[in-house]
Amino acid sequence: MAMPMRFDPLVDFDGLWTTQLADRYLPLPELPHARYECIDGRLVMTPAEAGTNSYAEGELIHLLKPAAKAAGFYVYGQVNLTFNPQRWIQPDVTVLHTVPATDDEDRWIPADYCSMAVEFVSPGSRRQDFVDKPRRCAEGGVPHFMRVEISRRLRHVAVELFSLAGGAYVSTAQAVSGELLKVDLPFPIEFDPADLLP
Repeated sequence: MAMPMRFDPLVDFDGLWTTQLADRYLPLPELPHARYECIDGRLVMTPAEAGTNSYAEGELIHLLKPAAKAAGFYVYGQVNLTFNPQRWIQPDVTVLHTVPATDDEDRWIPADYCSMAVEFVSPGSRRQDFVDKPRRCAEGGVPHFMRVEISRRLRHVAVELFSLAGGAYVSTAQAVSGELLKVDLPFPIEFDPADLLP
């Protein structure tokens, strides 16, 4: 007698993932701390951030929040930024201009509520952080995208801000440790990237 096939959502739903399936099956018990993102029904999993990136994310939220709040923006950590039911990403920091109105929106935040997505480059997801996520945010109409890259060993931080122009991002400001990143949009931002280090 043949053994029954064991149900495995990673295999059985490959290419079919939606926010509805994610609500039901994620996080997976064997991978509770992974980051779960979805591109056109295909689940993309990455491990939790390195400690240095995690610390810097907290510092960036702290630096951005006063000016953002004064200008009517809301600074969140990692959220499910949702472009459609089969496509979502989890930026490291997310700046919204609209607060989710329902529990469903709070879990699956519509991309058109987002003014700026921030990604901290991770060794395991460099292509995603440099190419895929900015492209998806641009396609989804997110007005600004910030990328932060940290070399812990060198105590070096590079920050670059991009703004949407003609459907694609163009670099509008950049700074490295010891310099000042200063922009007026989406709200006044001014800090030395070195401030993100512990």
